[in-house]
Amino acid sequence: MPARPDAAPLPRAPEREAGSAPAPADAVADPEGWRARATVPAALGAIRAELDRLDDAIHDLLMQRAEVVARMASQRLKTNGPAIRPGREAMILRRLLARHRGPLPRSAIVRLWRELFAATTAMQAPFSVAVCSPQVGSGFVMLAREQYGLSTPMRIVHSAPQVLAAVSAGEAQLGVLPSPADEDAEGWWSAMMNQDQPALRVIARLPFGPVREDAGAGQSAFVVAAIEPDPTEEDRSLIAFEVTGEASRARLAGALTAAGLPPRAFVQRRALPDDRTRLMLVEVDGFVTAGDARLAHFRAAISGAASITQLVPIGAYAVPLPAGGTGDGAQRPAPQSQG
Repeated sequence: MPARPDAAPLPRAPEREAGSAPAPADAVADPEGWRARATVPAALGAIRAELDRLDDAIHDLLMQRAEVVARMASQRLKTNGPAIRPGREAMILRRLLARHRGPLPRSAIVRLWRELFAATTAMQAPFSVAVCSPQVGSGFVMLAREQYGLSTPMRIVHSAPQVLAAVSAGEAQLGVLPSPADEDAEGWWSAMMNQDQPALRVIARLPFGPVREDAGAGQSAFVVAAIEPDPTEEDRSLIAFEVTGEASRARLAGALTAAGLPPRAFVQRRALPDDRTRLMLVEVDGFVTAGDARLAHFRAAISGAASITQLVPIGAYAVPLPAGGTGDGAQRPAPQSQG
């Protein structure tokens, strides 16, 4: 049958010039180098087989990890309250990032383990999050998703008191609240100064690592729960107090520093109708609890024209990863008023 006019001609071996050595048999059989090209799929298949083997190994380890978590949950004596331990999670991520090598972005490590933490926490106890989102698109919901995973149930409310009420009632195990600002009308942190059981505490700050630009980047929030925070090797604490009389921020900062609690930031609210009484929130380095002797030293340092009538540590959190701490993302500071 004659060939079609548009059919490509079959490759032909090059003609040998008179007196030249005969071409090797493989060159005659493969004049265009097609044989070398045919080995590429085989090499790709070998790489894919290696990736499959590694995927199976990773999956095996994930299943083993889940079995250990399940065993721990079955042996746990205390079953009430959330199983989440943000301090422990922060220490795991810091350790993994310190040993991380190679081209895989460090932000991928953070996100992988955050999903893993959320999934294994839900294995141990009920786990849901109430998020304060004052306006649609405020970014706090996505910020919470970045921290607590795609499958964690989330309840979206429009005010801080609703978040505190949901966590206090056990309707949610965690609450996500915007970072405080001076003269904030709601001042959720001041409500945590006088609480019946279960007392709520700040246990984490968001974001802990880098976030996508469409996932709450530029926002900052605190996480509250009806548990005590976990100490880590690098923490900051929030201390709320009521001060009456004349005491400038500079004087308060000096007294805190003298007590061994140098402040990083202040936020205040006026305790109306008494204009001379202010509620203050201060952020300090380190892990501070109610029995810390430095609190008594601070109270004693404020005397004369002013006095401290309430002094309550309302929580602590693991310091978020520094700018560039994951190799591909910046940590932005909380929008707090500086002292």
